[in-house]
Amino acid sequence: MKPRRLVPLALVVLLTACGIPTDDTPRAVPAPRGPLSSAAPADTTAPAGSAAETLCLVRNNRIVPVVRRVDRAPSIADQLRHLLAGPSGAERDSDLTSALPGAVNAALATVTGTQAVVAVDEPAEVGGRSDEVLAFGQIVCTLTSREDVSTVAFLRDGRALGVPRADGSLSSMPLTRGDYAPLISER
Repeated sequence: MKPRRLVPLALVVLLTACGIPTDDTPRAVPAPRGPLSSAAPADTTAPAGSAAETLCLVRNNRIVPVVRRVDRAPSIADQLRHLLAGPSGAERDSDLTSALPGAVNAALATVTGTQAVVAVDEPAEVGGRSDEVLAFGQIVCTLTSREDVSTVAFLRDGRALGVPRADGSLSSMPLTRGDYAPLISER
């Protein structure tokens, strides 16, 4: 045989004998075990759970997504309540805060399709942060971290509420994480 004819034959033999078995049907591949990474140190006082909950907090005027481990996947109401409660002690020790006090003190959320509708109360005149861009960004970033939510709209007294976006404009249309992207920091 000529050497030119042996090259294609040798390639076929090498490719078919690489040692990786093939399956006749697709098979499920389990996710790796272990905690998800977080931008902040884990709260060692809280028990580690089997589900992840993302809350978007604030550090240095930037929105920072933080993953908490919880016992079960939170409902949208649970997640919003946890966000309104603010950072844990360990998160505060990592210089994480919230812009919600003074801007949004109470809120209720429902989901229709993939849109969350958040009804917010008129903020009370109390001390605290009043940076509404960060506050509404925290809510949008937190709720759109859920698999079942892609946009967030806000209501006050049953009417669409214009809220500030990262670019300084007001929008009464449904918002996405992209509307706050310049303010989001992964660390």
